[in-house]
Amino acid sequence: MPKTTELLRKFLIWKYKHISERQFVYILSILVGLLAGLGTVTLKNLTHYIQLLLEGNIIKDYAGFYFVFPIIGLSLVFIYQKYILKRNISHGITSALHSISRRNGIIKPFKIYAPLIAAPLTVGFGGSVGLQGPAVTVASAIGSNISQLFHINAKTRMLLIGCATAGSLAAMFKAPVAAIIFAVEIFALDLAFASLIPLLLASVSAILTSYLFLGSDSFFGFDLQDTFEIKDLIFYIILGVGTGIASIYFSKMYFYITQFFKRITNPIKKLIIGGIAIGIMLYFIPPLYGEGFDLMNDLLLGNNIRALRQTPFDADLTNIWIVIGLLIGITFFKAIAMTTTFAAGGVGGIFIPTLFMGSTIGNIVAKVINNIGLGFSVNESSFTLVGMTGLLAGVLHAPLTAIFLIAEITGGYELFLPLMIVAAISFAFTKYFVTNSIYTSELAKKGQLITHNKDSNVLMMMKIDKIIEQNFISLSPEMKLGEIVKNAVAKSSRNHFPVVNADNEFLGILRLDDIRHIMFDTELYEKITVKKLMHNAPDIIDYDNDSVPIIMKKFKYSSAWNLPVIKDGKYFGFISKSKLLTVYRRKLVEVTH
Repeated sequence: MPKTTELLRKFLIWKYKHISERQFVYILSILVGLLAGLGTVTLKNLTHYIQLLLEGNIIKDYAGFYFVFPIIGLSLVFIYQKYILKRNISHGITSALHSISRRNGIIKPFKIYAPLIAAPLTVGFGGSVGLQGPAVTVASAIGSNISQLFHINAKTRMLLIGCATAGSLAAMFKAPVAAIIFAVEIFALDLAFASLIPLLLASVSAILTSYLFLGSDSFFGFDLQDTFEIKDLIFYIILGVGTGIASIYFSKMYFYITQFFKRITNPIKKLIIGGIAIGIMLYFIPPLYGEGFDLMNDLLLGNNIRALRQTPFDADLTNIWIVIGLLIGITFFKAIAMTTTFAAGGVGGIFIPTLFMGSTIGNIVAKVINNIGLGFSVNESSFTLVGMTGLLAGVLHAPLTAIFLIAEITGGYELFLPLMIVAAISFAFTKYFVTNSIYTSELAKKGQLITHNKDSNVLMMMKIDKIIEQNFISLSPEMKLGEIVKNAVAKSSRNHFPVVNADNEFLGILRLDDIRHIMFDTELYEKITVKKLMHNAPDIIDYDNDSVPIIMKKFKYSSAWNLPVIKDGKYFGFISKSKLLTVYRRKLVEVTH
């Protein structure tokens, strides 16, 4: 270890002398892209290996019991996290955003390898989630730890995390342009020359890694042949509204089920309840098993029978309305199955389930239009693709990513206009009813959501501990004026004094201005107590719940220059507006230069 440290030190000295900072960032972005691509490829291969193992040796012999495999997978993930890893793996994109906003882009090393085991167990055994979230977890951890290894500053570290996440998306879908836009939309990176080149290098290096290990296999085995026709415009508008409604349902269902399972404190109970629920859903709706690529590809190719597979119902799949009914059921339960998989302890992502649900909605709308008996005819494959864009735009609140992703992975540039129309309508519709996406909802509630607003980002990245001052002398309500002058005013450089009880609970404040007119009147020293002089603070800062943006608002609306801080119900210190602004200016310089 000392030898490795010495080699690193010599390298950093050599780098400082021979390579500019910009050149070094370009080199690191290529390295991060390669490793992010390798992590994504490893995730995909491990998952597919488990799937092939089960399908070849187990499902073939015990096909009627396939619905128990997700429960086995979730149990293995529980054992891995509880007894081997001894910590939980948080959701990928939300975790990365939290690390950027609250930890200066510092991500623990275990997140590089932990999802590589937990996610394949979840998805490979049939959990109804995707791999993009875990791929982002792995990639962002790689970007963070490489930047730490080479002592990169906080701003560049965040750029490298964005490069890594772009690399993971590029490697997963072979869509480098969408990957760059994804990093800009979700991680609020500046689309400037300084960040654009590293993002390009990371995306290209990641996608080359994917080609090297996976060949030229595409996400969908389908190439779009049809073009947009103006007569279909009204139907795409209807699809946009439909995917908007579905996006709201998807998001609300996710929030509801997540909150329901949060009330269950015992993780084993969560596993049992969630596992049984998933097993029941999979028994009645087999297409919910796993990521769902087969269904999406079959719908694109127009193969309804293979898409829906065998169900416990004796359904006549030659009847188009039965097919539509089954697709509606699949659409309705996909969000439930996905969220239940998460809540039961599974590790995965929402990206691919969103595509899955969007494809079924687009296909449903097209089938209804074609069979309603009014003489209309639309291309079902085109609507299936555009439906994916609509739901991706609505659920992720990332319309540009949705447009370019579907256009890239299917060659669907001929559908660019309907892709834009549906994405815009779905995003606007969803945004009105669901302010923040699944990725950002919890962070937004805590005031920790990173955005393209630089002032808000700087405030959010500031840590409250850095601005709290504790060199204040506390007073008790029973203290007399003489004691105040002798033991507080004479010994303090401050003009504010917190009033607390014996349990250090905050009661109010006493300012120097409150006693200035009587502090030299010795006749009052034994007559007047703190209780008579103290008053309420203009506002109070809650250490556990108030973020720096909220603190700034409290200063604004109270017009105060000093506000007390309460932690666990006890007095903890003061924050002054001058200290807050000083730290803000320092952080602004750090983030923007």
